[in-house]
Amino acid sequence: MLARMRRARRQDVAELNITAFLNLMVVLVPFLLITAVFTQLTIKELDLPDSSRSQPPSEDVKRGLTVVIRETGLTLTNDGATVQSWPKAEDDYSYAALGQALAGIKERNPAEDRITLLLEPGIAYDVMIQVMDTVHYLPAASEGVLVDMFPQISVGDAPAQEAAP
Repeated sequence: MLARMRRARRQDVAELNITAFLNLMVVLVPFLLITAVFTQLTIKELDLPDSSRSQPPSEDVKRGLTVVIRETGLTLTNDGATVQSWPKAEDDYSYAALGQALAGIKERNPAEDRITLLLEPGIAYDVMIQVMDTVHYLPAASEGVLVDMFPQISVGDAPAQEAAP
């Protein structure tokens, strides 16, 4: 009788089968690692205005390269002087013309890597992103290659437009 009890105790021990769980982990871990890489490609770092600074910037400060985005069109300025303006045509902005003008500036001054975007209230988010892509990247001669033009982008509010006399 004692021998029967020992045999019964040995048969009660069950094995834990984790093969299905391991198969799931083998598929899930690479999938999560691959998708994590793609989410990092959409991040743009911006310099936003500091809300704690209540005083307006002084007029004698060097402004640098600036793109003013208004409902009426785009204006490129350098140190406060207007370089070129492109009126909005058929509900679309002249992104290609802006890119060509910036490429010329970058060619003359390759060390420059900062630009400021000043947006008028009510400008669509999509317009801001397209202008950011235009000022940041210059399509190179070979297809699919992008060259950094002005990667350090600051964003702010456009000054009030002066009324024409």
